[in-house]
Amino acid sequence: MFIRKTLSLPNIKLSYLEWNQGKEPLLLLHGLADNALVWSSLGDRLAADYHIIAPDMRGHGESSKPEDYRFTSAIADLEALMDNLGWTSAHVIGHSWSGKLACIWATQSPQRLKSMVLIDPIFIWKMPDFFKLSFPILYRVLPFLKGMGPFDSYESAEKQARQLNQYQDWTPLQQQVFQASIEQKADGSWGSKFTIAARDGIFDEVMRVPGLTEPINTPTLFVQPEKGVNRQNWQLKPYKTYLKNLQISQLPGNHWCFMTQPEAFNHAVADFLRVKSEELFNFRF
Repeated sequence: MFIRKTLSLPNIKLSYLEWNQGKEPLLLLHGLADNALVWSSLGDRLAADYHIIAPDMRGHGESSKPEDYRFTSAIADLEALMDNLGWTSAHVIGHSWSGKLACIWATQSPQRLKSMVLIDPIFIWKMPDFFKLSFPILYRVLPFLKGMGPFDSYESAEKQARQLNQYQDWTPLQQQVFQASIEQKADGSWGSKFTIAARDGIFDEVMRVPGLTEPINTPTLFVQPEKGVNRQNWQLKPYKTYLKNLQISQLPGNHWCFMTQPEAFNHAVADFLRVKSEELFNFRF
């Protein structure tokens, strides 16, 4: 139901998926090492009511692989994409790293975000500098980064992928996302389209920049999967403190609940967006 398009900007090309049936703008932002196809189920579910854009973020998928992975640059990409579409504002859904990005964006330019859905966001605080020393260890042990490769063959890459939480059931959607995330390299090996420069740059930026620094009034749904990374009250405290229009929805599934439990996830998001869209419409008229 979607079409893949490309926006060429002066310093980057952004590849994105578009569901262009409804009118209400909706922007879907994937997490670290993923790509826009993770939103296929949600996009199909919401297509009739929303104009949906799901970009491959810089360094991921079919988009360019630059050296710059600052939050400000990623936000500039998104605002340029919105401007090209004629959007002044949109509902924004962000997963993991992009959940933190959405919070920073809402702090800097609140007029751009009609609402936010934060799906199990990570590292919302600025982390101590010494934590960077552990990054090489994280790169080796974080399961989803093991899918980067290199692998001797496609079969080896798929075998590794099928052990990862986001691909645990190997559904047609999960297979599609995996196949879109990998490519054969010039030396014949197989590996992720997500680059090492993007991995290092994003991790460094996540450590350096705090995600919540002042009150945000943007209507927000926090999606808390039962097997996600945000399971403790202390992890939720900064969101409860700074997000002044916050709902929390506890859902089944893991960090990638939109792929492992799509029915429950899609239902919760659709309900939230419907209510917020109606509120915005009634406010205008």
